[in-house]
Amino acid sequence: MPEGSRGLLLAGVGGQGVILASMIVADALMRAGHDVKQSEVHGMAQRGGSVFSHIRWGERVDSPLVPLGSAEVLAAFEWAEAVRWVEYVRDGGAVVADIRTIVPPGACTDRRSWLRRYPGIDGELFDSRHLKTRLIDATATATDLGNVRAANSVILGTVAAFIDIDDVHWEAAIADLVPAGTEKINLAAFRAGRQVAEARVPDAAQDPDGFSGPHEIEIRHDWCKGCDICSRVCPEYCLAVDVDGKLTIVDPEACTGCRLCEILCPDFAIDIHAPRELAVVGTNTTNESSA
Repeated sequence: MPEGSRGLLLAGVGGQGVILASMIVADALMRAGHDVKQSEVHGMAQRGGSVFSHIRWGERVDSPLVPLGSAEVLAAFEWAEAVRWVEYVRDGGAVVADIRTIVPPGACTDRRSWLRRYPGIDGELFDSRHLKTRLIDATATATDLGNVRAANSVILGTVAAFIDIDDVHWEAAIADLVPAGTEKINLAAFRAGRQVAEARVPDAAQDPDGFSGPHEIEIRHDWCKGCDICSRVCPEYCLAVDVDGKLTIVDPEACTGCRLCEILCPDFAIDIHAPRELAVVGTNTTNESSA
C-alpha cells in the first residue's frame, strides 16, 4: 500500500447490512479529510452468502483492495467470517467480531452434521497473531435497544475505537446514510457499540441428535410483508401464507430448528428459538406473536 495509507475489511452474510456499514465507514473517513477507496463483493450473496468490503484511506489511495496481512481492522458481522478473513489483518491489528453464527442455508439440509462442522467460537483463536480481539453480541445489544436491524451500527461503534477519527464524523455519516426514520435507533446503537462489554462466549453447540425440538417459531407480523420466501424454503412445510397474505404457522411441531426461514427472511420478521432458549425464558414451546 502507498506509504501512510491504511486498510479495513468488513465481512459478513447477505442481509446483515455489511454494504451499508461499509458506505458509512467510507463516508466518515472522507468527512475526516482522508482520500478513501471502497470496494465490495456481494453478487448472489443476498440472504445467506458471504459479503465483504475493502476500504483503504490515507493522504493518497490508488486502489481499494486491502492486501493480505495489512488491514488495521477486520469487522466481522458473523463468527465464521472472522475466521475466514483474519489473515488479512496485520500483526498487532484488531478484530471486532459479532458472536452471532449464521450457518449457510445449503448446509442446513444436512441436519445431522452441520453443527459439528461450524467453527466454534474461541476468543483465544487469534492470540498467536497478537491481535486486539473484541467479541461482542451486537444482535443482543441492538435487540435491547428495540431494533435488531441496528446490529451493524453496534459493530461500527466498536470498530470506531480502532480508527482515529472523531465521533462527530461517524454520527454525521450514520445520520445521512441510514434509512429515513431510523437515524435515532442507529445513532443509539453506534453509541452503545462504543461502550459494549466483551461478550461471553457461548457454550459449544450440543450434538444435533439431541437438538430435535420442539422449537418456537416467532413471527413479527408488523415487519412481515407476506413475500412467501420462508414458506417456500421450509423443508418441513411449517409455514404458509394464507389467502389474505398473512404468514401463519401450520405445523409448529415439525420445526427442526434449521433456521432457513430466519436466515432468508428479507425483513427480519422471523425468530426461531431453540429448546435450550425456551428453558431459559420460560416461553411456550410454540408461539405466533401478534402484530
